[in-house]
Amino acid sequence: MAEQNPIRVLIVDDHAVVRSGLSKFLLVCRDLELVGEAADGDQATQLVALRQPDVVLMDLVMPGTDGVTATREIRRKYPRTQVIVLTSFSDEEMVQGALQAGAVAYLQKNVTAAELAAAIRAAHAGRMTLSSEAAQVLAQSATQPPIAANALTDRENDVLALLVAGLNNQEIAARLTLSLGTVKFHVSNIYQKLGVNSRVEAVKLALERKLVQA
Repeated sequence: MAEQNPIRVLIVDDHAVVRSGLSKFLLVCRDLELVGEAADGDQATQLVALRQPDVVLMDLVMPGTDGVTATREIRRKYPRTQVIVLTSFSDEEMVQGALQAGAVAYLQKNVTAAELAAAIRAAHAGRMTLSSEAAQVLAQSATQPPIAANALTDRENDVLALLVAGLNNQEIAARLTLSLGTVKFHVSNIYQKLGVNSRVEAVKLALERKLVQA
């Protein structure tokens, strides 16, 4: 039976030491073949066009074009190329951004060689792989009820913006020409609609969900 062609892999990372370590790892896997290295998102997109890799190992935080933007561009132009995110970060915005951009896997850089090899093979077959950290982030975000864009009234949005700006109730009342009792009423409604119990929680949630501009 004829031997299958090796899986062609492109490494994208702005750190030469990381690229070197990954390239040495690929050399010892007979079914994996290194076809190129890139130091940023622009180089990655250009090399995908030239080398036609099956799988890209993509860092996220790089100078110039970041990994999420590059992933989106690669998946749009070259849908047969799968992208594995390999990063040190696992916050919700990055995980969601990478997966929405079309990445088929999200792994931490502390992944073992065996786990990375398995993820590359899975990606080539179109199967998703998530690190435990990324899976936990997605599970936590799934349990948070979505906040509708129109959940808060215009006045409540005004009050929330001033809460985020650090104003107390009396200062908010003066700024919006409202009575102190009216401001307290709006703040209470904001807490109820956002599902929080304090000013700190309301501000934190508003920033995390980008309900107001900081």
